[in-house]
Amino acid sequence: MSDLGPVFLTGATGFVGAAVARALLARGYRVRALTRAQSPRDNIAGLAVETVTGDLTNPESLARGVAGCRHVFHIAADYRLWVPDPETMMRINVEGTRALMSAARAAGVQRIVYCSSVAALGHTADGSPADETTPVSEAEIVGPYKRSKYRAEQAVLAMVREEGLPAVIVNPSTPVGPRDIKPTPTGRMILDAAAGRMPGYLETGLNIVHVEDVAEGHLLALERGVIGERYILGGENFSLGDLFALIARRAGTRPPRFKLSEAALWPVALAAEGAARLFGITPLVTREHLRMARTPMYFSSAKAMAALGYRPRPAEEAIAGAIAWFRAQGRLRAAA
Repeated sequence: MSDLGPVFLTGATGFVGAAVARALLARGYRVRALTRAQSPRDNIAGLAVETVTGDLTNPESLARGVAGCRHVFHIAADYRLWVPDPETMMRINVEGTRALMSAARAAGVQRIVYCSSVAALGHTADGSPADETTPVSEAEIVGPYKRSKYRAEQAVLAMVREEGLPAVIVNPSTPVGPRDIKPTPTGRMILDAAAGRMPGYLETGLNIVHVEDVAEGHLLALERGVIGERYILGGENFSLGDLFALIARRAGTRPPRFKLSEAALWPVALAAEGAARLFGITPLVTREHLRMARTPMYFSSAKAMAALGYRPRPAEEAIAGAIAWFRAQGRLRAAA
């Protein structure tokens, strides 16, 4: 497909974006990536990727990036669960998404794959796996990151309806695997648990998926997805206790011993937030973490499997891949 011209990709230096870049190159696409001047490029080192310096707040760089492209993959986002200034996150995740969609439409791009998140979706009252049809309202969404992804997704859907934007939306659950370079909040949790630095935890639930399966799902959405539709790209649902047990088994360490209560952690969260604001650090736990943990984040990928042919591998392979990569990078001591 290299004769189709370059594909414009945002977020290529990040975790999911780098996996999408590799998947595109393996399919024969040429990749043009938007990269911020200050972003480390380790995740795309050695890849045949053309780069355009800029960011989502720079409309001129977006226009240069999409020029001559037939397809756009929008992966980039400010993904943090703690932000002292939520408006900065909103500008990047919401206004930046809207600006890129407008630039792509003006350039005559034929198809866009927008990487949203299950953070933009609803949860079921009984804790059973949610899907693309589960009702959601912004009022019930906890935290600035989740609100930003909800607003961005709603903006894309409105542009599809009102302007004919040729966008397909994918909603990854919790990607795990190699090249989690920052790491993401989930990667940090896995790293800490694998290193035995997590004595206790607050029970909740997550859907774990291999980052390379998420990348493959993006390409399937490009090739088989329906414009205006959403597709959850997930894997397996785990209680947090079971997930920590799996991480410990793969890492050769002990799982956290104490299951903690929200009430016990509330003063800890208040103190951690205060220290974060005072010293400019990332708190280990916040009040929003505790609110989010009240509802298990279980999801179903049945629609993507039926409509796109999406086939996620066992989540244990994602955990094993993440641990192996962290060890290879010197971030995690080898098991005794």
